[in-house]
Amino acid sequence: MSVNYFKRFRMEIDLRGRRFDPLPVPPGYRLLAWHPDRLADHAEAKYFSFRHEIDAELFTCLGDEIGCHKLMEEISEKEGFVPEATWLAAYVGDGPERVEFCGTIQGIQVSSRLAGIQNIGITPSHRRRGVGTALITAALAGFQQVGLPRVYLEVTAQNDPAVRLYKHLGFQRTKTLYKAVELAYS
Repeated sequence: MSVNYFKRFRMEIDLRGRRFDPLPVPPGYRLLAWHPDRLADHAEAKYFSFRHEIDAELFTCLGDEIGCHKLMEEISEKEGFVPEATWLAAYVGDGPERVEFCGTIQGIQVSSRLAGIQNIGITPSHRRRGVGTALITAALAGFQQVGLPRVYLEVTAQNDPAVRLYKHLGFQRTKTLYKAVELAYS
């Protein structure tokens, strides 16, 4: 066994003095507010968003369908779960095709003044269309709605598009972390 270290950034945003109204989503997309009946849909979007990404190496549950379902159950059952900051993106297109769940974000209250964004994920074929920006903005508006003034998230440093997006939205890097992952060689 060998250990590999992955560099991650903690990024934070102060919501005081800002107004985050949910943004319109691109044509063909819808944002769906949290409902327990959508837990499996969140898990599906999470799995298809992360299964081939570096984060699935760091957090193995993200690379496994059952693991994503269990993770969604754990998040939604946490004492600090924030339904107002938890959203599901769906692509409905123009035709009668099946709805495709293509993005997910979850919110957790960490303390009376701090919240965390959990596992924002957009499936690869729906990236760079504004869906992630719309999900994050909806989550930030949800945190404001329940009176939480500060929000953080963590991102793998190698995920340049995500880091750029978070900076664009007003997040600032506050800490550099290293996640140790044991690598098994066959």
